[in-house]
Amino acid sequence: MPHPSHHESLPEGIEVLRWPHRHPLPEKEIAAFFDSRSLASTRWSNGPGDVYAVHSHSYQKTLFCVKGSITFSLPDLKQNIALGAGDRLILPPATRHGAVVGAEGVTCIEAGE
Repeated sequence: MPHPSHHESLPEGIEVLRWPHRHPLPEKEIAAFFDSRSLASTRWSNGPGDVYAVHSHSYQKTLFCVKGSITFSLPDLKQNIALGAGDRLILPPATRHGAVVGAEGVTCIEAGE
């Protein structure tokens, strides 16, 4: 069944898809998303307030916030993107970004292509 999600297109090919429901996005749907694209995903968690310094990747990064929250900074665009449970972020290759984990910590599933 399709979900009435909210899609945000940002500059430089960055995409955010907001999860509109109160119930969590089932991890089996996230796994199916990555499997359908033949991508190997990684699940990771961080504690409240953890910080990722600004960096970039040579690949497109697709990330789902499964639980908690995380705010990505995009210094070259002078923009921040806050993600909550169920939200998806796509960052094109070479997009400089950093991140700060929210007050309740975060769990994410991501893959690169």
